Amino acid sequence: MKHILVTGGAGFIGSNFIPYFLEKNQDYHIVNLDLLTYAGDLANLKETENHNRYTFIQGDICDGNFIKELFIKHQFHDVVHFAAESHVDNSISGPEAFIKTNVLGTFNLLDTARKLWMNGPNDYKENFKNARFHHVSTDEVYGTLGEIGLFEETTPYAPNSPYSASKAGSDMIVRSYFHTYGMNVITTNCSNNYGPKQHNEKLIPTIIRKAITGEPIPIYGDGKNVRDWLYVLDHCKGIELAFKIGKAGETYNIGGRNERNNLQIVNTICEILNSKIPLKEGKYQDLITFVKDRPGHDMRYAIDATKIENDLGWKADENFDTGILKTIEWYLEKFKK
Repeated sequence: MKHILVTGGAGFIGSNFIPYFLEKNQDYHIVNLDLLTYAGDLANLKETENHNRYTFIQGDICDGNFIKELFIKHQFHDVVHFAAESHVDNSISGPEAFIKTNVLGTFNLLDTARKLWMNGPNDYKENFKNARFHHVSTDEVYGTLGEIGLFEETTPYAPNSPYSASKAGSDMIVRSYFHTYGMNVITTNCSNNYGPKQHNEKLIPTIIRKAITGEPIPIYGDGKNVRDWLYVLDHCKGIELAFKIGKAGETYNIGGRNERNNLQIVNTICEILNSKIPLKEGKYQDLITFVKDRPGHDMRYAIDATKIENDLGWKADENFDTGILKTIEWYLEKFKK
């Protein structure tokens, strides 16, 4: 039985990944390390809390001594690293936490893994010959696009917020450990995820929550900022594929090929709600309210997923129309409680 460390597993993407990975990989025991900040919630993992191949540990990836003790105790064969401060608005008001967690935390994990797994550069210990460190990142490291074009793995980094800059820094540290030490690392950069278990503050849960409570639905600026939307379980499938068969040292972009601006998103959700739970008077669109734009708000992100599609055989099972229906149904059930 191999032990795999999943960091940030109580967050949105991690808590979707863990049940999926447990079911598909009978030879792994998952240790989920999460600090349980505002974005982490053990309620997201109710279905796995009593699983015999799952252990939860609360702790901080910025605590180097704690991380070293954890690696020694559990002899982790692999790491899938989700843990990150990730809310852009919070990075604008309090950037220090993002630099600490996303840069220092990633370094602590990487360097501790290197020391456990390797005798020296390009020399793996026998028990850890195939040990892998998978770093989960974001398309925001590439900056912003104009009306045309797509982010490719070769797109130069140009982060525009403290959050994306901290993730770019962590990506570069991961890259350096491959080129300097020959460490078996892999990085995936994803587009905007949506689906079950996302924190209530994010765009799609906010739209649903505000709509069903009859509150104003806040949309930044003119609502024309464009994102490529990826259903979270499709992302989890891409991570597992890259983790298992991706080439060491490579980066794979994972995107849904579902570009929508925020106005399209809010209108789609409102139309579905109009048919599912219609208001007594008017439509949910009447609740849409435009608010002051965030500083440095990137205009458009869009990912070219050709590399992971061609090289690893990944494809998204959901398009936006199918994924958003599943998402709305999940949140309606959640907000009923």
